[in-house]
Amino acid sequence: MDIDIQLIEQSKIDSVDFNNLTFGRTFTDHMLVCNFADGKWQTPQIKPYGPMLFEPSARVFHYGQAVFEGMKAFKDDNDDVFLFRPDENFNRINKSAERLAMPHVPEDVFTEGLKKLLEIENDWIKKGFGNSLYIRPFIIATEGAIAASPAEEYQFIIICSPAQSYYAGEVRVIFAEKYSRSADGGVGYAKAAGNYAAQFYPTSLAHKQGYQQIIWTDASTHQYLEEAGTMNIFFRIGDKLVTAPNNDRILDGVTRKSIIQLANDNNIEIEVRRVSVSEIKEAARLGELKEIFGSGTAAVINPIKGFKHQDYVFELPELTNSYASLFKEKLLNIQYNKSEDKHNWRVKI
Repeated sequence: MDIDIQLIEQSKIDSVDFNNLTFGRTFTDHMLVCNFADGKWQTPQIKPYGPMLFEPSARVFHYGQAVFEGMKAFKDDNDDVFLFRPDENFNRINKSAERLAMPHVPEDVFTEGLKKLLEIENDWIKKGFGNSLYIRPFIIATEGAIAASPAEEYQFIIICSPAQSYYAGEVRVIFAEKYSRSADGGVGYAKAAGNYAAQFYPTSLAHKQGYQQIIWTDASTHQYLEEAGTMNIFFRIGDKLVTAPNNDRILDGVTRKSIIQLANDNNIEIEVRRVSVSEIKEAARLGELKEIFGSGTAAVINPIKGFKHQDYVFELPELTNSYASLFKEKLLNIQYNKSEDKHNWRVKI
């Protein structure tokens, strides 16, 4: 595949303190950009990261045609670079794009373009457990027209940000009673930008009560637990792991499906089914609720320390051998090429 490459004259990498990174604030020297116009994708470009020029009437600003993905690149002790299940991200961004009436990104643009970008930015991928390069592919509608219909021009862009181990601190959550993340027939399963913007206000209300996140419930009844903030959610009741099934409200998380497979690999009983608020509260009262944790690309696995629903508040016990720590260790060992990868999730660049 032809790629138009324009390299930066002077890298800024020497000015970056890789031991003191704030997630998502520092970006590498280059980005990949590919335009969609005249009904087809044009020649991709790799060029210096920097501001871009758009019409004020670009449809992304007015009608929200924007989807994205989250991925990571890892470097092992031999300086080899790996991606983790990139085919899942490629398939999901196109599934998201289809839901928002946007054109599919061709596989060679996504895969070969990303591979070339990572080759150029190799020095930004640091070795060591916890270090990674966070990768953000996204598609936006760029046609300048204020008309409530799908755009005819788009840009597919990939930017990269060096990252360290993501630590969110102690997380306590509120079970949603009023606000919803998504509804039946909506775009909850897509990584649409607007899904995340819609969470900010109810999450800010949770912050005022001293809670860091919300576990979203179904929009119809608010009786079933579905996702936690921007993460998929798991519950450990006794020695059994439970998580909500995929539907058109819940994101098909790559880390989520990896945990489900690892649970099966390690003979841990797991049920993928609807999880009710009343069930979790009752398990907590009986002392059977051992863990709640979220899963996602940025944090991998984020343990939850406690929850609130109406007037009921519960603190989770401290466990020395938690499922959260087990799965996180196994995932990281695969991602950093420190253990066997029998499912072929690791892809070498």
